Order: sequence, then C-alpha cells, then structure tokens
Amino acid sequence: MDKKIYNIGVEATMDVIGGKWKPIILCNLRHGVMRPGEMKRKIPNISQKVLTQQLRELERDGIIVRTVYQEVPPRVEYSLSEYGNTLGDILDRLCAWGEMHVNKLSAEGAPVALHCDGH
Repeated sequence: MDKKIYNIGVEATMDVIGGKWKPIILCNLRHGVMRPGEMKRKIPNISQKVLTQQLRELERDGIIVRTVYQEVPPRVEYSLSEYGNTLGDILDRLCAWGEMHVNKLSAEGAPVALHCDGH
C-alpha cells in the first residue's frame, strides 16, 4: 500500500471529519450518547443512507463508538470515543464561529437564523 502524504495537517483532519455532515454529527454527539433516530431528528436534512454511511466512516476512523444492546428490538447508540473527544476544542470553536457568522449576517440584514435547542 502506498504511503499517504499530507501537505499540511489540516488535510489529515479533513480526511477524518471533512464534508457537510460529519462535523454536524460530531457536534451533536458532543452533548451525549444518541440513537440514530434522535440524530436524524437533530439533523433533519440528512438522508438515512448518508447518516448511516457517515456514522460507519466515523466509527471506522475510531472517532465514535457504536454500541448495540441485545434487546428486542435491538437498540443502537453512538457516542464519541476517547479519541473522538480530543476533537472537542475544534468542534467548540467551529460551533462558536458559526454562531458569530450567523449573527454577523443577520445584523447585515441577511435572512438567516440559528435554531438553538439549548446546546
């Protein structure tokens, strides 16, 4: 297998958490364990297929943990792994910057709003 070469550290970061949905999934998991249905409600614009794919990739990369409970019907929960928790500062800063940006746009008269539910 050829060695993967990154030209700057952020490339490696984006390899793991890049894209439209992964940071949103991770920010939601920062607040605690979630079942797939809860996640889908928190991220209504993501399709079930994409959510499942993104969760699998994050699990493969060791960022989240998938726990299956042997119940009928089986219950599945996702949480940040210990390694995933090391992204905490990055995720907090992304969220804070996004809030600042929405406030800036709103102050400039743009038709934007941030729906917050206490997070």
